[in-house]
Amino acid sequence: MTTKRTTVLLEGDLLERLDRVAHLQRTTKTAIIGEALETWLAANEAAPDLAFIGVGRSSHGRLSLDGRVIARREAGRSARRV
Repeated sequence: MTTKRTTVLLEGDLLERLDRVAHLQRTTKTAIIGEALETWLAANEAAPDLAFIGVGRSSHGRLSLDGRVIARREAGRSARRV
């Protein structure tokens, strides 16, 4: 994985706490911030909304084709019939 540099502006007391924890744990501020961001993003990234999910059989022969049209429409693509 390629790393890139960025700048983070923090309140003074937060930076002091970060420095203290990094020193006590014998790690870097970069490692602590990276781990915190990974944890936060994992908890806050929204899963894509699915209109519906279904499994089974149907006597309606076009159900899977109509389902594709609905799924494309919900995803913002054209609702072209298949």
